[in-house]
Amino acid sequence: MKKFDKDRLILGFAGPVLALVVALVLTTVVLLASGQNPFEPYRIMFESASYADVQVLIVNQAGTYYLAALAVAVGFRMNLFNIGVDGQYRLAAMVAALVGASVTLPGPLHIALIVIVAMLVGAFWAGIAGFLKTTRGVSEVVSTIMLNSIATALVAWLILPKNFGEQPPGSNNLTTGEIAESGWFPGLPMGDLAGEIYGFTFVAAGCGVLYWFVLNHTRFGFDLRATGASESAAQASGVDAKKMILTSMLISGAVAGLAGMPTLLGDTHTYSLDFPTGIGFTGITIALLGRNNPLGIALSALLIAFLDKSSASLDQYGYEKEIATIMQGLIVISVVVSYELVRRYGIRRQQQKVGEELAAGHALTTEKEAAL
Repeated sequence: MKKFDKDRLILGFAGPVLALVVALVLTTVVLLASGQNPFEPYRIMFESASYADVQVLIVNQAGTYYLAALAVAVGFRMNLFNIGVDGQYRLAAMVAALVGASVTLPGPLHIALIVIVAMLVGAFWAGIAGFLKTTRGVSEVVSTIMLNSIATALVAWLILPKNFGEQPPGSNNLTTGEIAESGWFPGLPMGDLAGEIYGFTFVAAGCGVLYWFVLNHTRFGFDLRATGASESAAQASGVDAKKMILTSMLISGAVAGLAGMPTLLGDTHTYSLDFPTGIGFTGITIALLGRNNPLGIALSALLIAFLDKSSASLDQYGYEKEIATIMQGLIVISVVVSYELVRRYGIRRQQQKVGEELAAGHALTTEKEAAL
């Protein structure tokens, strides 16, 4: 049985808590500097979140964010920065919607086909960056940023009516066509006024459990963490580092492909020009704040979803809803700074404990020699 490490637990919580406190203080300062009440927006947001329909929106949004953050976290644990999650998510959702709208199958098969296509497309798009890194040494940061731009252009081309898209009569919007009802993922009704929780939100929670199990209780998870900690040391112990890099990027991309499924299968049932964007970049914030821990990521996803959905009512009271966006940006900055401060404190604390143990051991040895 592992010995309970109180210091490690405290340090684990200290980073996120410090980041949130700093972000809250800085947001309050921004509100004061703009001549507005620094506390009223928080009251409005909490009051808005007390309504059942907003709570459902928060949970549904958190499910999408959670999958995007898991995709980022898989890369982070491998010491890879998959900044292309947003492009992988959008391209996967678009192609999956195209395939889903073009066929009619029995319910489970139809849903399974859409999900598998999304995972394959996401894995393929991320795999390009993994292939370039393992064969040519191209930084995954550079390649995934470029692939984001290419994915945007490719989606825009594919959705044109002359290619695979459709333009509804009397609308300027472009879509991939509606998926038949057999391809809709059933949700959990929460009442007539509240709506329903997307069924795929529960799949997202299952992905978090799977992430935790694979990472902490399988040989593959150990190899992934070992390679992320030290590629050369892992390679010396028999791990194929290049294979692990490519595999991690493929898995990260596959999970990114799943990020669009809650919305596609539970709400829109089509991909259109107004399909949510920026999910992948929000996932980076959430993965950082959650420290790549599945539970921490879940709490962070709920927090960011709360800021998104509860801030929608701020306009009605004369406040800009961008306050929540400012807070999210400050959280990112605060996370980087607070984690570095906590890391340095942890190193000093560890050195102090080692010094105390050495001093205690030396004192014990001296006593024994004196007794002899």
